[in-house]
Amino acid sequence: MAYHRIVVKVGTNVLTAGSDRLDLEVMSSLVGQIARLHGRGLDCVVVSSGAVAAGRHRLGFTEDRKDMPFKQVLAAVGQSRLMDAYDQLFGWHEITIAQTLLTRSDLSDRLGYLNAHNTLSALLELRVVPIVNENDVVAVEELQDAVFGDNDNLSALTANLVDADLLVLLTDTGGLYTSNPHVKTDAELVQRVKKIDRSIEALAGSSHSKRSSGGMATKIEAAKLATASGIAVVIADGRDHDVLLRLADGEPVGTFFEPTTTKLESRKRWLLSKPPKGDLSIDAGAATALQQQNKSLLPAGVTDVRGSFDRGDVVSILDSKRAKLACGISNYSAVDITKVKGLHSDRITECLGYEFGAEVVHRDNLVLL
Repeated sequence: MAYHRIVVKVGTNVLTAGSDRLDLEVMSSLVGQIARLHGRGLDCVVVSSGAVAAGRHRLGFTEDRKDMPFKQVLAAVGQSRLMDAYDQLFGWHEITIAQTLLTRSDLSDRLGYLNAHNTLSALLELRVVPIVNENDVVAVEELQDAVFGDNDNLSALTANLVDADLLVLLTDTGGLYTSNPHVKTDAELVQRVKKIDRSIEALAGSSHSKRSSGGMATKIEAAKLATASGIAVVIADGRDHDVLLRLADGEPVGTFFEPTTTKLESRKRWLLSKPPKGDLSIDAGAATALQQQNKSLLPAGVTDVRGSFDRGDVVSILDSKRAKLACGISNYSAVDITKVKGLHSDRITECLGYEFGAEVVHRDNLVLL
C-alpha cells in the first residue's frame, strides 16, 4: 500500500530510551527517518510525548509525584525543551516544524475541530511538519493516571483530523503479543489484526509504564478508533532500525491493524448522519471541479444560498437543476456566503473583513454523492 500522509506517535519510553531524560540520539534517528519520508513527498505529522519527562529532568526531580499541579508544572517546563530539541533536529534537515497544542475539548467542539483541521491542512500544504501534543497545562484530564488520558488516543484523533493513511504508534515493544513479552519468553507477536474484538482487547491487558501515561490497552483503543475511520494502524518498536522507512516501504513490522472501512465510506457515513442545515447551489464549472477534478468549492462557483446555518454546519451542494451532488462542512455561515457568492477568493477579506480560508467547503470536508 502506498501511503501519502502518516501520523507518527512517539511514546515517552521511546524518546527517553527508558531513562529519565530525552535521548537525543534516539530522537535524531526518528527525525532523520521522518525527514527522508518528507523528502519523498509524504506528509508527516508527529504526536509526541516526553514533555513531562523533560520537565522532570530539567528541574532535577526524581520522585514520582502524582498530584496534578506538579505534573502540569513539569509539562510547562518540559514542553519548550522538547520543542527545542525537535526544532534543532529537524533544522539540520532544513525542515520547518510547528508546535500544535490541542486538548480533547478542541476536537469535540465543532468549530474547534474545523479550526484545527484547517490549520494542520495549511501547515502540511506548506510542507511544515506539525509536532502535536496535548495542552497539558490546561487539560487536566490528559495527565491523570487513567487509561483514557494519553497521547495514543490523541494520535488517533489527529490521524482522523488530517485524513491520514497510516497511524504508527511507536513504543518500547515490538507490537501486540499473545502475552507480556517482558514476563513470558514464549510470547508471540500478533502480526496482523483484521478486527479488534474482545479477544484482541484481552491480549492488551491494562499494563502501564512507570514513565508513560498509556499502555498497550490505550494503543488498542486508539487503533480501534483509527481503523473505524478507515486508517491503517501499526504498533511497532520505535528503537528498531529504520522502522518508519521500512513501514512506508510496505515491510511487515510490528502489528498491523487493517482499516475496518474505507476513509470515504467513514466520512460519507458521518456526513450523511448529520442533517444538512442548508444548501448551496453551484454553477456548471464548480460542479465539474468537484466531480471530475477533486477540487474544493470556492465562493466564485456558488450561485444561491438557502437555509440558516453557521460555520461548521453540514450543507448540501446542488447543481443548477437543484440535484444533490455532494454534502460537506461549510467554512462560512449562510450570511457570509450570501455576501461572497460569485466572488473570487481573494476578495473574501475585503468583503467580510476576515476570512477562514479560500474555500467555502474544503475538499477534505466534502463527499460526492
